Amino acid sequence: MATTGAELTQAEAVLWCHGFGYIKSMALQCAIKLGIPNAIHRRGGAASLPELHAAVPVAASKRPCLSRIMTFLAASGIFRQEKITDDGAAACYHLTAASRLLVDDDDAGGRSTCVSQFLTLLSTPHFVTASQNLAEWLQKDGAGTGAAAAERTPFAMAHGAGFYDVIRRDAALGACFDAAMGSDTSFVSEIVVREHGEVFAGVASVVDVGGHNGTTARAIAGAFPHVRCSVLDLPRVVEAMPADGTVEFVAGDMREFIPPADAVLFKYVLHNWSDEDCVQILKRSKEAVCAREPRGKVVITEVVLSGSPSKQTLEAQLLMDLCMMVVLEGKERTEDTWHKIFLDAGFTRYKITPISGTTRSLIEVFP
Repeated sequence: MATTGAELTQAEAVLWCHGFGYIKSMALQCAIKLGIPNAIHRRGGAASLPELHAAVPVAASKRPCLSRIMTFLAASGIFRQEKITDDGAAACYHLTAASRLLVDDDDAGGRSTCVSQFLTLLSTPHFVTASQNLAEWLQKDGAGTGAAAAERTPFAMAHGAGFYDVIRRDAALGACFDAAMGSDTSFVSEIVVREHGEVFAGVASVVDVGGHNGTTARAIAGAFPHVRCSVLDLPRVVEAMPADGTVEFVAGDMREFIPPADAVLFKYVLHNWSDEDCVQILKRSKEAVCAREPRGKVVITEVVLSGSPSKQTLEAQLLMDLCMMVVLEGKERTEDTWHKIFLDAGFTRYKITPISGTTRSLIEVFP
């Protein structure tokens, strides 16, 4: 088939965008580390280039480079660029919906809307190095479930141990991971409580499975004081959590036992596990919500892969799926896959509600 010069040029541009994709991530990481979103926020949501020079720690000799980074980030939608002189000698940069999610100032109107720490985790050397092993991992026969620990994921191949083993021995990465999960949980929990509070109608008790430091449980307890909230997590996690009287922490393994409750919550937990493990975990969940009458439900916050979201949303979901392949042994799932898992675990019906403004959905699953 004949290909025009214009088509070839467009094809090359597509490949450049993929090939240079890692620089895109590093430019965003650079803006976060320099505190550029915060600096623009402090100026009322818009700042000129000279104002940024005065506000962020960039050496005088490197200031021309900052304008090039800002021009790129504006072109990619992170900021909005507005020329303020006819000759283009200066520019004004505005926050967009995306860069407002990178502001973590105390006066930002709610720190829970900041996702900078989550993005920082994704661009750590541990994640980047692991992704560079993807092709070699795919070629190695036997890699995957049941393989030697150092072969199960590209992450393990790169670092000689699984992700959770590495964060336990690397304090800096562990702290980065905890901060990332905390920021993502706050972001999603605020939206769920504000816009999908009906999920907790008639619920008197909730157990957040794998809830770590209780961010989600506390958000629910704050919005619905009548709901008794608890967190189930591994003993080493629970032992580090101070009691605050708001949330009860329970030590245990979700594959073996989940405390009885009206609602069992999973926020971005099940995508860490294989389909077989999810069935086992959900069987324990069914026992928990059926322990007393009336029967309760399981509430899951996860990606539901579909052809219906916008192209950008679908790409974001598929990128998360590849991240799960690289770092852990889990995956993101289509509705058909979720449907089979729920039936295999003994549930009869479910309801999926997209969480507005996010790549995830709320899934209510009923016995």
